[in-house]
Amino acid sequence: MTKPIILASQSASRLAMFQAVGVSVEAMPARIDEEMITGSLLAEGAKPRDIADALAEFKARKVAQKQPEAIVIGSDQVLDLGGVLLNKPASPDNALDHLLAMAGKTHKLFSAAVVFEDGKPVWRHVGMVRMQMRAASEAYLQGYVDRNWDQIQHCLGAYQLEAEGARLFHRVEGDYFSVLGMPLLDVLSYLTLKGVIEG
Repeated sequence: MTKPIILASQSASRLAMFQAVGVSVEAMPARIDEEMITGSLLAEGAKPRDIADALAEFKARKVAQKQPEAIVIGSDQVLDLGGVLLNKPASPDNALDHLLAMAGKTHKLFSAAVVFEDGKPVWRHVGMVRMQMRAASEAYLQGYVDRNWDQIQHCLGAYQLEAEGARLFHRVEGDYFSVLGMPLLDVLSYLTLKGVIEG
């Protein structure tokens, strides 16, 4: 019997990625204290890459404890701007502050995925994307936030590359799906290799 696949996330964009490629998953949000975990890891000197990996594992573990018979995929993303981690914007003003801080600079996105099977971690991957933002004017960035706040308030970095946010960038080096929040191609390769999905 095929095991169900559960996405330990409430992210609509991550769920949409699987739906778009014809892989049936059930979304089950994992309630974890991301701020506390991140703060604790930063205090221990953890690198942004490792923080993304740990958050993805915490999410997958939380759901896998309740659903040990399922394949559980946890995923998380960390934005590193020269050693400073930026969270999702708390307000439109906060979103503008983030965009102004990133304007004209390069930041890194780390997108992690961890797969649990039989209640244990069996696979993990962290994708890194280098995002070079152009030096847009404050007036444009303010207008961008005003026009797009409903969509970007849930986005790390306060932008959506798949929409108007593409105009904020000079260059993107890395996997497109990792920008959206999950190293999808690597996850699909693993699931196919293990016979979880047809391929």
